[in-house]
Amino acid sequence: MPVFDHLGISVDDLPRATAQFDPILQALGFQRHDADGSVSWDRDGETEFILYPARDAGTGPHQHGRVGWQHLAFAVDSRDEVDRFHRLALAAGWSAVRDPKEYPRFTDRYYASFVEDDNGIRIEFMYNPPRAAE
Repeated sequence: MPVFDHLGISVDDLPRATAQFDPILQALGFQRHDADGSVSWDRDGETEFILYPARDAGTGPHQHGRVGWQHLAFAVDSRDEVDRFHRLALAAGWSAVRDPKEYPRFTDRYYASFVEDDNGIRIEFMYNPPRAAE
């Protein structure tokens, strides 16, 4: 059973946010489902990611570091995948917060990038392989 069942995010412009999230989530193996008033993606019918229009239009964008959303990290299988997802996000209209690089303050193997969408939603693509057996 997954630890998270679903994650819902409110956005100012649902069609724009859908266009930004769709290529990333599909590349991660999620299937898209359009509904009246929301768009969702799931993987294997389990973990679901849902976008909803904000109840009050024009209340965004979210500001990183304020109370609320911080970021969501997607674990990928290699440094090349971090680079690929970073390029995919930029092509979909995300802004680079931090280009792919090593983060030795986390571990000596941690490699990641950070991007942010028009709503101030920040995501990370990260690769942190297990330490080799000594």
